[in-house]
Amino acid sequence: MGMKTVAIIGALDEEVALIAGSLTHVTHIAKGSLDIVSGTVDSFGAHVIKVVATVGGMGLVNAAATTQLLISEFAPDAVIFSGIAGNLNTHLHINDVVLGGTLRYLDTDMRLVGQWKPGTAQEPVTEFHSDDRLLDVADQALSAAGITHITGIIASGNYFVDTREKVEEVIRLTGADAVEMEGAAVAQVAARNEVPVLVIRALSDNADTDYEVFKEFDISEYADTAACLAVDIVKRL
Repeated sequence: MGMKTVAIIGALDEEVALIAGSLTHVTHIAKGSLDIVSGTVDSFGAHVIKVVATVGGMGLVNAAATTQLLISEFAPDAVIFSGIAGNLNTHLHINDVVLGGTLRYLDTDMRLVGQWKPGTAQEPVTEFHSDDRLLDVADQALSAAGITHITGIIASGNYFVDTREKVEEVIRLTGADAVEMEGAAVAQVAARNEVPVLVIRALSDNADTDYEVFKEFDISEYADTAACLAVDIVKRL
């Protein structure tokens, strides 16, 4: 059977540094613009799990390239993407978490894009999904941490959503609970490679903050929570 490997893509350097702090036998690998941290962690079931973690840049192409490189290089048994997102769900609040049960693209004609595996020319896929078992494990980890969360719909686009008009448009087009810039791309690449994936998003704002203001936010607290959660999820596998 051999050692299981989990690849984690984080949103922040601090997050990956904190994950690295939970690992033993840590090494750094530089490849394809990435600084990849590799190490091991002991699971709750007394298995040793190999973890590779990195930050890969914002936007769909950066996320896709990062995901494929990690899959090609390390053949992980699962890919976890952990990041922040804009909240679109009136029942949720800042710091709550949305698990990407369903991931949908913005600005994308899935009649064409969806023809590639796991879709076909006859039956294009219209959306992507996190793995049921990984969703279940994440649900357990979040419940144990006392974090309010739902399994919902995440919309991914190549632009920052920061106005009421854009928010309304995203909800109309996708019915999403949260909006960000990577999740669907990570899930698509994982699906092409038949690797189980989990997209987990902490809500940073209500998708109504101008980017110039947003980028001054202190999101280090989020990094800490996300890193702890990622490691806890891995230990439960």
